[in-house]
Amino acid sequence: MKRVVILGRGASGKSTLARRLGEITRVPVIELDKLFWLPGLVATPRDQWALVQQNLVAEGRWIMDGDLGPYDVIEVRLRPADTIILLDFSLVRCAWRAVRRSRERADFWRWLLAYRRQSRPILMQTIANHAPSAELRVLRHPAALRRFVAEVARESRS
Repeated sequence: MKRVVILGRGASGKSTLARRLGEITRVPVIELDKLFWLPGLVATPRDQWALVQQNLVAEGRWIMDGDLGPYDVIEVRLRPADTIILLDFSLVRCAWRAVRRSRERADFWRWLLAYRRQSRPILMQTIANHAPSAELRVLRHPAALRRFVAEVARESRS
């Protein structure tokens, strides 16, 4: 795990997982939301976002967390990834977490609600097309996530 992409529905815990994996593996963490959203929650233009990501993936080791849905140019970071983690938690879990963490815009809620039906199939096809040799881990429950983190911790100690 030297080039890791963490994806998933909004409020699924991508950033929390990235920080934890970064602590365990000592691989630098890049939180894409902080780089993508301009002041006033304005999206970075697609061509500019692709260039930003090209510069980021040029580094040898990284953990990038973020799923920017319809705004994203995800293939730029998928191509060099050796590991892709998809947090595929339920709508109820993610909606509850989103309500607890902050006020979200209407476009966030539309994306959250439609994620499994619209975004996820496109995402899975994009992974298949642009990262066929990467290890894909789809984690559907918090218990599976805990087991995965414990496994990474064990492997990093050995």
